[in-house]
Amino acid sequence: MFKRLFFLFALFVATAAHAGAIEKLKTFINGTQSAQADFTQVVMEQNGRRIQNAAGVMQFQRPGRFRWTYQKPYEQIIVGDGAKFWMYDKDLNQVTVKKLDAALGSSPAALLAGSNEIERGFALKEAGSRDGLDWLQATPKSQESNFSAVLMGFDAQANLVAMQLADSFGHTTVLRFSAMQRNPKLPAGQFRFTPPEGADVLGE
Repeated sequence: MFKRLFFLFALFVATAAHAGAIEKLKTFINGTQSAQADFTQVVMEQNGRRIQNAAGVMQFQRPGRFRWTYQKPYEQIIVGDGAKFWMYDKDLNQVTVKKLDAALGSSPAALLAGSNEIERGFALKEAGSRDGLDWLQATPKSQESNFSAVLMGFDAQANLVAMQLADSFGHTTVLRFSAMQRNPKLPAGQFRFTPPEGADVLGE
C-alpha cells in the first residue's frame, strides 16, 4: 500500500496569495530543486473507514531522486536513485526493485521529483478552495496509472500542505506535510540504497 506513494513539497512566492492552485504548483515545480518535510498518511476505504495510519519523513531532489522513510507504525524505506526505485520493508526483510521510469509512470512522484513538463503526463484543473487551501486536480493521462486523480492543496504562500490520492481500488490516501524545508542541501547518500545483507530482493 505504501508503494503507491512517493514524494513532495513547497515554495514561498511573494505574489502567491493571488495565484490559482495550478500557478502555485508550476511555481513550486520550477523553483524547488529539493525539499524535506515530516508527513502523516491516512488511507481510507470508500465508506470513510480508516484502514491505515502512518508517519515519517520525506525528502526529494529533482530530477528523479527521493526518499520516504516511514517510522510509524512500522519501518519502511522508499528510495528513487535517479535510475531505480527501491522499497524496503524492514519487518519482512524484503526489497522490491524496478526501473524508476516504470515505477513512477503517471504517479504523484512525476509531479514533484520529475521533469518540469507537468502537463505532459497530467491534465490539470482548478478544484476550488476549502479548509483554507487552494486545490487543483491532476488527472493522469496514462491508463496504466494506479491513480484516478490526485488533489493538491496549497496555502496562501504557495506551500504544498496536503495531497489526496484516489486509487483504482476505491481507497483514498491523504497526506499532510509539516516542518517543511525548501531547497535544503541533502547528502547524496540519502538517495542511494543498498539491500541489507540477507534481505530477499524481488525484481530487477
